[in-house]
Amino acid sequence: MTQPAILERKDLDQLSRSAAKDCLDQLRREIRRHDYLYYVKDKPEILDEEYDRLFDALKRLEERFPDLITADSPTQRVAGKPQEQFRVVEHTAPMLSLDATREEDEVRRFDERVRRGLSGEPRYLLEEKFDGASLELVYENGTLNRAVTRGDGREGEEVTENVKTIRALPLRLHGGDRKAPKLLALRGEILMRIAAFEALNRKLLERGNEPFANPRNAAAGSLRQLDPRITAERPLDVVVYEVVAAEGVRFSTDSQALKSLAEWGLPTPKRIFTVSTVSEIVKRHAELAEARDRMPYEIDGVVIKIDDLGARDKLSSTTHHPRWAIAYKFAPRGEETRIEQIAIQVGRTGVLTPVALMRPVEVGGVTIARATLHNREEVQRKDVRVGDLVRIQRAGDVIPEVAERIAEPGRERKAPFKMPSKCPACGSQVVERGPYTLCPNHFGCPAQLKGRIRHFASREGLDIEGLGEETVSALIDHGLVRDLADLFRIKTNDLLRLEGFAERSAKKLVDAIQKGRRVELGRFLYALGIPEVGAAVARDLAQKFRSFANLRRASRAELEKVSGIGSKMSEAIFEFFSDKRNQHAIDALLEAGLQIIETKRPQRQPLSGKTFVFTGALERFSRSEAQRLVEGLGGNATSSVSSETNYVVAGSKPGQKLEQAKSKGVKTLSEREFAELLRDAGAEV
Repeated sequence: MTQPAILERKDLDQLSRSAAKDCLDQLRREIRRHDYLYYVKDKPEILDEEYDRLFDALKRLEERFPDLITADSPTQRVAGKPQEQFRVVEHTAPMLSLDATREEDEVRRFDERVRRGLSGEPRYLLEEKFDGASLELVYENGTLNRAVTRGDGREGEEVTENVKTIRALPLRLHGGDRKAPKLLALRGEILMRIAAFEALNRKLLERGNEPFANPRNAAAGSLRQLDPRITAERPLDVVVYEVVAAEGVRFSTDSQALKSLAEWGLPTPKRIFTVSTVSEIVKRHAELAEARDRMPYEIDGVVIKIDDLGARDKLSSTTHHPRWAIAYKFAPRGEETRIEQIAIQVGRTGVLTPVALMRPVEVGGVTIARATLHNREEVQRKDVRVGDLVRIQRAGDVIPEVAERIAEPGRERKAPFKMPSKCPACGSQVVERGPYTLCPNHFGCPAQLKGRIRHFASREGLDIEGLGEETVSALIDHGLVRDLADLFRIKTNDLLRLEGFAERSAKKLVDAIQKGRRVELGRFLYALGIPEVGAAVARDLAQKFRSFANLRRASRAELEKVSGIGSKMSEAIFEFFSDKRNQHAIDALLEAGLQIIETKRPQRQPLSGKTFVFTGALERFSRSEAQRLVEGLGGNATSSVSSETNYVVAGSKPGQKLEQAKSKGVKTLSEREFAELLRDAGAEV
């Protein structure tokens, strides 16, 4: 690789303003050229260190002369501040959908219609049909002016700041044989390469976040982040494949336009074919279908377009799709696919689950790109490894899993998979319990913490409204919450830094968290996520020990005296409270102001032995409040109707539980009748 001539720091510091301007122009041209060679052509000429020196020289000069910074400077790719919302923008030209088919006969009928409309031999341009997120790019006087999502085809959301973070896309068109036109509106596709998609999903799983279903969803989701800094962290790519409007330049054919786009430094399709007959189309379609699994990105078919732009004008378009193009899609992949990686997902309870990341495959009409491998013993039993061909099924028609490995005689296999010795999310040494591998760092592991906070704030726990998956992930990823106690230190201004929060919504969440400071003992025990302890066991423990202080110092023998708690459950509870890290996390919660309400010995339990089920929306009570009132009077609240159910309380828009109650002869109560029953039992409602 060649070494670029770089100005030394002392030379940069001594340049006059005029000389600095010339040097800045030279540096920008050089950096743009190397970006194009690296990101588009995949043929770098210099080492990364030399590129960094070029970029550093540009930044230093721009810092000296900030008035010389241009909108298309490579330094302006740095992600800016989060946006409140996306601006809706009308497209330069409508972005119509393509008519699509998987049938060869339909392609033949398309060809017949084209021939009738043109009265001559057509020349088709064939391109890969990229499976990504479509958008319009508009360059004015050679500089990127805006980028807009497809939206409804007539208008879309402006995502210019996000698209600027994609290094493969030039902010200024390169020079070449053709001068950049005054206006150039283009259609392209935002992609995420499969290797990058799998790496991103692996990171999401290790952090305890929900992974993306496929590369298309990952690309679209990354493109529409209100915070460009998040988009900048995502490995997005782009390909530009069509000119939809131009001023100051004319093209006679699509292939001529694509050649000019490449000369201007734009990433264009790598595989382009020109053909004249359906037999040639079918041949190329079969070749690309066969090569599909070896490509670095997802394609789902071949786009067939008339190459002659004048002929396109003659054929025109319907209100929905152009008459001069059609998508010839591939048949859906079968239930067989290949494992590209095996990632580790860290769950709320610390269990490390191996997950197969695969080439996307359609199973029962659903695209699947990952499947659980359950635990290390299951992986060993099925003997699945990275690179193996496997058959996928949806367990219970819902959860995707690897059914079996498909033998491939003569193919060399990778080494057997081994579970990591350390947690990928926090680096703690893992422990093995039966077939499971666990991270013992329950409250300090970021991946576990996300699940624990959601559990902590759940309806049966502290009942904090607004702490959903996205919010919890944002709190942890932005460093606002490092343990449970940090929840109670969050201020309104902290939340305003996060995507989707305004003053009102931020204050609402802070108020909900502060309201959760006072919590009944049983609900707190459930919220802690103690192994083996569900809502019913938590209530039984609270009734037995009355105070948290009594419970946390209880012995195994004392725990086993509680009805329904055996040796295994008592051991799990005792070990939880004996763990130093758990003790520290609980003490931190108490120091942060959490108040645990002791359980009073009930003087009267008029609803003892009575079981209630709730259905529909209650107006006077929240569901959790109604359940607490019933339990406080000695009754039970369950989620399903059975022969043991005494009452079904029906709010507005009740579900199937009401019909089940009627069929089983269970007494039903309106919300008013339920309130009367509570008052008769002594409750103040």
